Amino acid sequence: MSDEDYAIETTDAGASSTIPCEAGQIKKGGYIMIKGKPCKVLSISVSKTGKHGHAKCNFLAVDIFTGKKLEDMVPSTHGTTVPVVNKSDWEIIDIGEDDELTLMDEGGNQKVDVNLPTIPEGFGEEIREAWNGGENQVMVTVQSAVGIEQIVAYKKENN
Repeated sequence: MSDEDYAIETTDAGASSTIPCEAGQIKKGGYIMIKGKPCKVLSISVSKTGKHGHAKCNFLAVDIFTGKKLEDMVPSTHGTTVPVVNKSDWEIIDIGEDDELTLMDEGGNQKVDVNLPTIPEGFGEEIREAWNGGENQVMVTVQSAVGIEQIVAYKKENN
């Protein structure tokens, strides 16, 4: 076999987008994957150990991107997955015709693969009005988990 047989297109650190965790270790306000969606835990109720010996954790959580409520029940000693959630602040440089954003962070790095949010209703228009065609400086918080990126908050800076 020669070196020409392998073509590496991209490089990646190989970091996983989720981490395994015992269900009993997840706390209120933490994150959990339910039905393949990253969720923030609203409440946990733990049932007593039954005749077969497992206490069950009943999780009530909300999808961090859509705001939809989801429920899951997992035995407390069993494993579940927790999403790796990152938040970062960016300044809006431009808003395109199709609601695509050009963002820049404090280090001068640009990001062009984020669109104005569609959830909750009217949130994207609120950001567009606050930016006012570039008249105002607007900072947005981009939340990312399991390969999805979405704007979750914005702040209008006073010049």
